[in-house]
Amino acid sequence: MPTPHNEAKAGEFAKVVLMPGDPLRAQWIVDTFLHDAKRVNNLRGINGYTGFTKNGKRISVMASGMGLPSIGIYSHELYDQYDVDLIIRVGTAGSYNPKVKVGDIVIAEGASTNSNWPAQFNLRGGTYSATADFDSLLAAVEVCKEKGKKFHVGNTLSSDIFYDVDPVFWKKWAELGVLAVEMEAYALYTNAARFGRRGLCILTMSDSFVAKEILSPEERQTGLVDMIEVAIATAEKFA
Repeated sequence: MPTPHNEAKAGEFAKVVLMPGDPLRAQWIVDTFLHDAKRVNNLRGINGYTGFTKNGKRISVMASGMGLPSIGIYSHELYDQYDVDLIIRVGTAGSYNPKVKVGDIVIAEGASTNSNWPAQFNLRGGTYSATADFDSLLAAVEVCKEKGKKFHVGNTLSSDIFYDVDPVFWKKWAELGVLAVEMEAYALYTNAARFGRRGLCILTMSDSFVAKEILSPEERQTGLVDMIEVAIATAEKFA
């Protein structure tokens, strides 16, 4: 069962996995929100854990690293070799929309990309529309409403570029209604589709291209708590 990127044994991952980008954030989620957790992977410093929520639901948390190639590897192996049903990416993003403020939650209904990732599918010039699993998206929306969280649902951009040479490139995407930019959802959604599994991306807005704002460390911590609470409550519905 172990792979070149994962040393976990069969059955050590739960059916639902929360996937932040940062390995240290994975550790923080486990320490803050789970109990009786066991580390099941630490190859390349990519921490993976399985534990229990306060409601006794067994879930896993594993980092993805940054970018489509990295989450593409880890989500592929979790779906294909560890029989995971649902991966929920939890991360930060930059807002492209004046109504989407720093600290808000965005649930990625769809993911566009400027990456070459979709070329592997050889769609004869076509472009695949990567979308979230509807049932888990709906569950996350219901949780946000129940908990009174400020949230938005819509299209996002999974970009290969963090420091773009064109400082206003983002405006073209914003004109098409794209709410925010991150770097992983497109690969997660296409892998979920390929393996007939579920994928969902829930994001906290850490900065805004429109308002030129950025969360302070204290605000970022609060915002991440809100997002993880939503993600865990959503995960529990499928665990």
